[in-house]
Amino acid sequence: MHAGAAQRNKAQLKPPTVRDVRRMEALKEEVRHQLAMLPYYSVFDWLQAEVKPDGTIILSGQVVRPTLKDDAEARVKKLEDATRVINEIEVLPLSPMDDQLRITLYRRIYSFDSPLFRYATWSSPPLHIIVKNGHVTLKGIVANQGDSDLAYMAARQVPNVFDVKNELQIEQRVEEKVSRK
Repeated sequence: MHAGAAQRNKAQLKPPTVRDVRRMEALKEEVRHQLAMLPYYSVFDWLQAEVKPDGTIILSGQVVRPTLKDDAEARVKKLEDATRVINEIEVLPLSPMDDQLRITLYRRIYSFDSPLFRYATWSSPPLHIIVKNGHVTLKGIVANQGDSDLAYMAARQVPNVFDVKNELQIEQRVEEKVSRK
């Protein structure tokens, strides 16, 4: 191979920054996939991850089972481009009262006669119910503002709930944010 051919081949390679960005995007997607596929990840847990440019993954969220925290860390540590994993996942306190609230909230929000029931039929429901010491946080993504309001109102009607935070994102708004980037 002579110098001219080497120059042409070199020119076709993407600069390192473009390759790194693509690699990090692929890593983010793989982390998301690994967390979503955890066998005991349920509507009562919330996991999220931040991927740094150096390959560091910061796990956060809340889980009911301590084993889920460990499983999430073990899964992402095995990923090829992960250089380090920082596990900041909070294990929610054991509480029979919170367990009862979780069941009641699930039944109220995902009731068969509610428009929100369609989310319950998904293999991985997008609306998560986090309960900590009687305080409820709704997380995830719903199709529209009406669904967000319905979930919030249903949760507010459950007895023995101290307060409800509605952190649900609206699908259209999420898509708009992504398309602006």
